[in-house]
Amino acid sequence: MADRSLRGMSIGAKSMETDEGVDFAPRFQAHYDCPNGHTIILPFSTEAEVPLEWECRCNETALLRDADRPEPKATKPVRTHWDMLLERRTIKELEDLLDERLTLLREGKLRRSA
Repeated sequence: MADRSLRGMSIGAKSMETDEGVDFAPRFQAHYDCPNGHTIILPFSTEAEVPLEWECRCNETALLRDADRPEPKATKPVRTHWDMLLERRTIKELEDLLDERLTLLREGKLRRSA
């Protein structure tokens, strides 16, 4: 069987097709500049929407060359539990509730929680 082995080209290693008649999508290179001095060059399709920012390998945000930094998005301030409590009750109501619960606890009508 050794004298019948295939010789020449390894099957599956190379394509028999050529690039003839293939039209590649038009591309361009976008240059991003990192504040730490790194330059990132990425190929994009001419039809693609190019992002203004790209994350650099040093975890900084690189900006597209000749572009203005975008406005930061407005974020809501973080609401704490206290803020949400004050939306439901006034300080006077909270003081009354605290006094009521402390009275019940001192009279032994409530158990202390662990």
